[in-house]
Amino acid sequence: MRYIISGKNIDVTEGLKNAVYDKIGKLERYFTPDTEIHVTLSVEKERKKIEVTIPVKGSIIRAEEVSNDMYASIDLVEEIIERQLRKYKNKLTNHKHASANFNKAFIEDDYIEEDEIQIIKTKRFAIKPMDAEEACVQMELLGHSFYVFRNAATNEVNVVYKRKGNTYGLIEPEF
Repeated sequence: MRYIISGKNIDVTEGLKNAVYDKIGKLERYFTPDTEIHVTLSVEKERKKIEVTIPVKGSIIRAEEVSNDMYASIDLVEEIIERQLRKYKNKLTNHKHASANFNKAFIEDDYIEEDEIQIIKTKRFAIKPMDAEEACVQMELLGHSFYVFRNAATNEVNVVYKRKGNTYGLIEPEF
């Protein structure tokens, strides 16, 4: 695997790099040698954060972990990615083009899917055309972290969502 390690507000020391290689290196059994792994280490106040992104054809595997110790964050993020891989293996490999990034032994090995996704509730509601600002107001009134609405200008279904720092985001689908 090829590692791309970067740091935000932190010097990436050899010790940190070695910890990343040791822990994230355990994932080598799942991927082909030419798979890229993007690792970003960052510090915000006393929070030590690691973000790992593994682009595979047609999908992205991503995990992040925050703790008071960078080495603990590195340990925890590896477990998260491994759990994701085992849980979603069938879904990832059903797309034949995506399986090119995975090690053949991982593809052929049978894992028991731990938590099967079950939809237990379905809601239906009328979508009133509105602009993004009105959708944000509606979201706040409902106390939700996202809101689905029909954009009055484009007549497309959009989503507004809360971001950190009391800001909002808008998702406009492309077809």
